[in-house]
Amino acid sequence: MTDGSPTAPAVPAAPVRRARRRPSSGWLAALPLLLLVALAFGLPALAMTDGAFTVADGGYGLDNLSRSVDGAYATALLGSVKLSALTAAAGTVFGLFLAQAVVSSRGRALREAVLTASGVLANFGGVPLAFAFVATLGNAGVLTTTFGLDEHGWSLYGFWGLSLTYLYFLVPLMVLTVAPALDGLRVQWREAAHDNGATTWQYWRHVGIPVLLPSLLGGFVLLFGSAFAAYATAAAMVGSSVPLVTLQIADALSGNVLVGQENVALALSLDMVVVAALVMAVHLPLQRRSTRWLA
Repeated sequence: MTDGSPTAPAVPAAPVRRARRRPSSGWLAALPLLLLVALAFGLPALAMTDGAFTVADGGYGLDNLSRSVDGAYATALLGSVKLSALTAAAGTVFGLFLAQAVVSSRGRALREAVLTASGVLANFGGVPLAFAFVATLGNAGVLTTTFGLDEHGWSLYGFWGLSLTYLYFLVPLMVLTVAPALDGLRVQWREAAHDNGATTWQYWRHVGIPVLLPSLLGGFVLLFGSAFAAYATAAAMVGSSVPLVTLQIADALSGNVLVGQENVALALSLDMVVVAALVMAVHLPLQRRSTRWLA
């Protein structure tokens, strides 16, 4: 009911003005880095792609790419994948056990020493690493002559010798990769599992390994990429006795086997980029997932 007095008309609410977001200028700080990446990686990538598709008559085609996945080049590509997968798997297993031993150790000095040594050894490669293994396990190496390893069929200059050499820097790299994930395992999880009657194996099977699985797979992918791209160690130690794609690229560029194969070498390099891109496409989601679980 109303008392007869006139009702004041409703006043429409004033429109709410949304503050306009000013464009962030933070990207300007990253501009020098972006320019450096464009110059150091973008231009070589464009030149490599252009050369990979350039055929003998100066036009563009798929001849170089088809040759890069055929014959000896395909054998070298498969050899690199085989070597990288094997050493990455072995490095993942050995690195996990070593990292677990270091993380669970009560000695802080031991932990720091192993992690520091891993940081150094993970970057120790190339000709110095090849020389160290030749002097130790080569035909006239210290251990070979002392224990008569050559009499039992041992040879450093083959697939298994190169695999052992690669593990020298892949295992420390895995230690650095998986140690933070092992630190992220909650002590409460182990205590809760033991309070409910679970054994150590059951804890690792149902809790530890599932939580660490993204980190382990990410570490495997990282080790695979490192072994796949390695060149200097294999070139100095085994030469062409082990078919690897990096060695085939070097031979094609230098004309050691055939002259005029530079564009085939660029096609092989493009194949490696594709493999590396697939590796990173697997590694990055696993890394993000591992970080979210162990944060």
